[in-house]
Amino acid sequence: NIPAHIGGSSQFGDNVEDEWFIVYLLKQITEVFPELAARVEDNDGEFILIEAADYLPKWLNPDTSENRVFLYKGELHILPCPSKLSPVGFPVDVVPSVAEAIALLSTHPDSCQASPKICSALNKRIEGYPEKIQSNLHRAHCFIPAGVAAVLAQRPDLVAPAVSAFYLRDPVDLQACRSFKTFPPDTRVLTLVTFTRCLYAQLQQQDFIPDRRSGFSLPPRSHPQYKAYELGMKLAHGFEILCSKCRLPSSEPNAPVSCNPQWKGFLESLKKNDYFQGELEGSVRFKELLRSAEIFFKYSVVSKSSSLSPGEEVVEVLHSSPPFDLEELKKLQSQLPQEDSDSWLDVTAQDLELLLQERSSRRVDVGSKSSISTNQKQHVGEASEAGKEMEDSKDEEEDAGYSLVAVSQGMKDFLNAMSSYEGAEMPWKSVTQPFSFDPDTMASALDKLLGSKEELDSDDLDDDDDDDDDEDETEEGSSDHADMSGAETLDGLKRYMDQMDQELMSTN
Repeated sequence: NIPAHIGGSSQFGDNVEDEWFIVYLLKQITEVFPELAARVEDNDGEFILIEAADYLPKWLNPDTSENRVFLYKGELHILPCPSKLSPVGFPVDVVPSVAEAIALLSTHPDSCQASPKICSALNKRIEGYPEKIQSNLHRAHCFIPAGVAAVLAQRPDLVAPAVSAFYLRDPVDLQACRSFKTFPPDTRVLTLVTFTRCLYAQLQQQDFIPDRRSGFSLPPRSHPQYKAYELGMKLAHGFEILCSKCRLPSSEPNAPVSCNPQWKGFLESLKKNDYFQGELEGSVRFKELLRSAEIFFKYSVVSKSSSLSPGEEVVEVLHSSPPFDLEELKKLQSQLPQEDSDSWLDVTAQDLELLLQERSSRRVDVGSKSSISTNQKQHVGEASEAGKEMEDSKDEEEDAGYSLVAVSQGMKDFLNAMSSYEGAEMPWKSVTQPFSFDPDTMASALDKLLGSKEELDSDDLDDDDDDDDDEDETEEGSSDHADMSGAETLDGLKRYMDQMDQELMSTN
């Protein structure tokens, strides 16, 4: 009972950014066409929810999220559970069908829209598109066989399966690379290849020495074009591995579509749905529509049913390409655009610190729209934790939390500080204000340190009923013990100090 829909799948490999680009596209599509709803998931399930995990309702988990998460009208929607405030939704233990979910989504879109914090987390993750598409690409010079250059000139997308074939190679794959039958190395030319940053990193960061029987030789590492030779060698190995795994192309590539047994059913479906608009068979308009249908059938229906592997696509493009002029390709080497810098591969300590700050600030921005003062910036980690709880408990959580950025900054200051023969000293800032002592604050801190009997454990915090029952008893006894609490705390501290003195007497 799935309504009419369009579906697809994408193999993103290690490039998680491809997933979020797809999410961006789906958000744009559902915004332009508000009557459409979209779902997206990967091998981890509803990966959109992972990005907003800190702000999800408690009932929502991988077991209860099936057919509940949609992109609709350009925003994230989560089908709710019925509650005292609203009867709209499906119970937690019920998995709605796609048809039921779409019906609820279309009739109650406001009740199904995700909270502002969840939507902000998603929007923060995909911000920067579509400009981000270009920044995720990397252009590099490569010495590759002329056949590979001809294939990439027509199908630049085939660089992805070639890099994956090299990246995931095994000893059996490399047997085909002992003698390059499809892409001989003596036809190498310098060309500009466009990768995604992920593909380039996979190719660049792997150490690989080619088999001497392959014919691929590399110049010394000091050679100015060593990187281009090395990249081209690795890429050529990937293409050769792809082609070694495929069968030869069909001997009848130009066979008419009428010979395909699926064509008759496809044509009947077109007539049933008034594709030919009442035109008479044999008319000019009928022939134009029929020709368009044949082209669509050949490149969509037939190609999908045949399930060409990437290697078969490479061989097909190679055989259909016109013969290349090796000398002409070599003349074009001097006219190549400049390649991109790959300095982004090197992450310095400063870059890592910026990444930490960006991640922490992202959590703070999502958790709260209010401005952050100078003092509050030291507690970005605390603010992100406070965003998950009730508003009335924010101050308490901020006092108890800490910031990743503050920890990293403190560690850096400690490592950079000068130490004397007496040992390292923590680089605390000098205190210009006079020393002051608050006995009540000191007693409270010692009470927490020594673990008083009045302090509740984690189980007590979760049991609100017990707190309410014991409240009256606590109030009755509080006046009796108020006078003794300070003395007991100081006595306990003195006992701890005496015990420490005894243990330290035998040390230097």
